[in-house]
Amino acid sequence: MKKNIPPYEMLLWCVALPGFGQFLNGKYLKGVVLIVLEVLINMGAKLNSAIVSSFQGKIEVAIAQVDYQWLMFYPCVYMFSIYDAYKDAGGGLGRHDTLPFVGCAFFGTVGITYSPLFRLFGTPLGPVWCPMLFAAVGLLAGAILRYALMKRDLAD
Repeated sequence: MKKNIPPYEMLLWCVALPGFGQFLNGKYLKGVVLIVLEVLINMGAKLNSAIVSSFQGKIEVAIAQVDYQWLMFYPCVYMFSIYDAYKDAGGGLGRHDTLPFVGCAFFGTVGITYSPLFRLFGTPLGPVWCPMLFAAVGLLAGAILRYALMKRDLAD
């Protein structure tokens, strides 16, 4: 049974763990699939170990720990879960509302690709901080593109 929960709350539950928002929306099968995917990708990528190392400032250790072949899947599954729960709760139904989410997923994936190489003020960011920084840029780029397209649509 679907409860009347605000869309932003569903979004935040999926930030905590992909699939939680789907459960709250009553989409149990989708929620289970997303949680299983999150756990599989997380374990395959050794992401939790990389997170611990990154929080401890051991970026080179995190770079060595993570399996990039698995980690490449994470941003897309993560952002799909967030957008899907948000949309199912009644948010994000506008014509261009997917763009910030897609931008975040795309730029986050690019951030993973460059995370062993990218440095900010000479400091490596690694497989946790670099994708987060790139994802934030993607969110902003998607929001700007969404705004521009909405403005164009109004002018037509």
